[in-house]
Amino acid sequence: MGTKRSWQGQPVISESKTDMDSSDSASATLCIFENFRNELDEHHDRRERIIKTSRDITALSKKIIFALQRVRSTNSPIPPKIAKENQTRHDQIQTLFTNIVPDLTGINAWRYRSISGGIQEYIEAISFEHYLCTQTLITHAEICERLPAGIMVTEEDYLMGLFDLTGEMMRFAVLALSSGNTSATTTDTDSTGETKQYPHLSPAQADLVVDLRSMRASFEELTVPRKYNMLRDLHKKIDVMQSSVEKVERAAYGILVRGSERPSGWTPDLSAPMEVEAS
Repeated sequence: MGTKRSWQGQPVISESKTDMDSSDSASATLCIFENFRNELDEHHDRRERIIKTSRDITALSKKIIFALQRVRSTNSPIPPKIAKENQTRHDQIQTLFTNIVPDLTGINAWRYRSISGGIQEYIEAISFEHYLCTQTLITHAEICERLPAGIMVTEEDYLMGLFDLTGEMMRFAVLALSSGNTSATTTDTDSTGETKQYPHLSPAQADLVVDLRSMRASFEELTVPRKYNMLRDLHKKIDVMQSSVEKVERAAYGILVRGSERPSGWTPDLSAPMEVEAS
């Protein structure tokens, strides 16, 4: 430090250049850490918004699925009352997705994958609705068209959503199989010369079983590289999917093998172990 005289002759202490440089450096460092703090605050706020939105979308998607389980036919339009009820939920979901598009732009689309849970649940809902209307699987491109621009739907999201779809199709199929809508077919006479009739599945029931078995065969052909994130959940999803299809097969076999013996109000027994090999 140096000294100089004031106009009254008293000594005045002046800062040296080194002290001034040190003060400027401390201010710059403090400014950097304040920027870090602001960025972290923005990150946590954005993450919480996305997680909350994902949960809200999941809840609304489940309500859509519950309503669709009241449908009793496939390859036909959704009944007006259920369609109107679900359209309100679809609109709410669209609004939720639209509101978080700014939070998922650029690299943030990959950084905040906590939105995947909501996307997969919504895929499950709209794919189930699509199947009931057309009896076909919705495509990845069709799903992307149903979501606002800026919401990224990965192949993993698409496949995980379809895996979950098999569970809803199983519930729908078991209810359809237990509804009693079977017809009888005349067979050849047996050794005693008596002609007997045996139950068979209606075309709609048979289609459900065939479609689920076809989905199982396609899923079992999947090969996923070890480094791919989906591998972490794939085996669990496959096990659940196979179990769902086997429950439907068991219900169908119960109709075909012992259908003529079943009492009024009979429902398939799904508690016994499945003896048919998954193919």
